[in-house]
Amino acid sequence: MIQYYKKDKERGSGGEWILIERLDKILAGTGRWSRREAGELVRAGRVEAAGAVARRPEEKYEREGLDLRVDGEQVCGERYVYLMLHKPAGLLSATEDPRQPTVLDLLPEHLRRVGLFPVGRLDKDTEGLLLLTNDGPLGHRLLTPARHVDKVYFVRAAGRLDEEDAAAFRAGMMLGDGLRCLPAELELLPEPDAGLVTLREGKYHQVKRMLAARGKPVLYLKRLSMGPLELDPELVTGGWRPLTEEERKRLKELE
Repeated sequence: MIQYYKKDKERGSGGEWILIERLDKILAGTGRWSRREAGELVRAGRVEAAGAVARRPEEKYEREGLDLRVDGEQVCGERYVYLMLHKPAGLLSATEDPRQPTVLDLLPEHLRRVGLFPVGRLDKDTEGLLLLTNDGPLGHRLLTPARHVDKVYFVRAAGRLDEEDAAAFRAGMMLGDGLRCLPAELELLPEPDAGLVTLREGKYHQVKRMLAARGKPVLYLKRLSMGPLELDPELVTGGWRPLTEEERKRLKELE
């Protein structure tokens, strides 16, 4: 259970409300361990909290700013979780759906209970980088149109991609429904039907619609990066991992 207390509270005065939680829950909230695994780490004497070896998983600590270490390695004690997911085709980029599986179904149960959501959507048949977090403000910063966060995709099309296609992307295409796209980049690759597309916006089915307008429908699409975050080449399709400290730092620099 989450509890709060007032720091330096005196009778009849206000004070600052501080969040305190069980140590095993704080550890599980990093995304690295389940509650059971976190408890085992604590009981084994492998966890230091606030400069001392912890022995009781149920011990409560102030989460914000907590110096938390496992086997001497500092871990994140923040309230937010940040995961990199290598989305496979066939899953919805949603938190839940009554009829179809979603990307959250790839996670263990303890992580499905911390309010994670996908930052931006990938189509059901699109693969690649997906950021999962419960940090709403960060999600808003990454998705707000005013920021123009770059997103890079590998694409394979039904047809040869050429310089005319690249020029059309750079000019900012007008789609058949009257939608004007911002200028984008299409880097041609040695394989004639393959390219790297860089978008600075996130309109519905944008890459597919742009190439369809060129008469070269998309056969395969994979997101490789979003802003400063790049898909880990060692992360298997359907796999996930917590963001590293450096990756979290780069995302927070978008503030």
